[in-house]
Amino acid sequence: MQSMYLTEYRIAVLIPCRNEALTISQVVSDFRKFLPDSEIYVYNNCSTDDTAEVATSAGAIVCHEAVPGKGNVVRRMFADIDADIYVLVDGDNTYETEAVTHLINCLVKGNLDMVVGTRRGKTGSAYRPGHRGGNWMLTSFVRMLFGAELKDMLSGYRIFSRRFVKSFPALSNGFEIETELTVHALELKLPFTEEPTMYGERPPGSNSKLKTFTDGWRILGTAILLFKEVRPALFFGIGFVILMLIATLLILPVLETYLATGLVPRFPTAILSASMTVLAFLSLTCGIILDSVARGRREMKRMIYLSYPAFTTHK
Repeated sequence: MQSMYLTEYRIAVLIPCRNEALTISQVVSDFRKFLPDSEIYVYNNCSTDDTAEVATSAGAIVCHEAVPGKGNVVRRMFADIDADIYVLVDGDNTYETEAVTHLINCLVKGNLDMVVGTRRGKTGSAYRPGHRGGNWMLTSFVRMLFGAELKDMLSGYRIFSRRFVKSFPALSNGFEIETELTVHALELKLPFTEEPTMYGERPPGSNSKLKTFTDGWRILGTAILLFKEVRPALFFGIGFVILMLIATLLILPVLETYLATGLVPRFPTAILSASMTVLAFLSLTCGIILDSVARGRREMKRMIYLSYPAFTTHK
């Protein structure tokens, strides 16, 4: 059944690369072995080594993206390339190439829109402790915000349907792109799953482009921003509750004094409480208005998504 899927659908392997001359040839060769009928694209992103030349020699279709950042590369890939199934993977040769047929099988058989290859380290040093801890924290944070079951939100190994790719806005610039991909699926309630895959070490001389703290803060900020964009009523509703709670705590002593003496001796506190109450209701109003806007945007994305056929109606 797997071989039928691999020949029935047009498959594109998308590999964003920056300074991966040491590993890209092996990655291209391995995907050519397991997906012989696929088109393999390597998008060179401001490399200062021989990544483009090595990828070309390995048989990949090499394109260039001049604006640095993984998110910028993915946006260009999704816009330029036309296929039925998209395989997105990093060019550092750390992901399990052999698992790609199983992941595609899960996508098509389940009529899903995304399959995420969750990482399981072959050795203890394959997954750096800082990256592992940051991934757990950020995944847990997004899981709490959106109420979703997620294991590895930041995995760079993903399989997509055409309808997912062509309805994805791709607004991120850097490594926060994985967060945006996950939130897109959650926002539109698209069917997706996570499948465990092995994760290996980089070879000597190959360095990760991900900066644990700098990129971690950017990913966290992106998650909060997307939460505001996707669920503004809840986001601003939380602000309303917090502001009203502060206003209430401030006004209680003033009210108690007023009821006992008929006087309001602490005007600044009363004014501050009233101001906090006004801000609270402004926050609530913003949430209600922006929720309508978000609903309209979600409907537009959904209509674009539905304009592409599912796998069961491909032929």
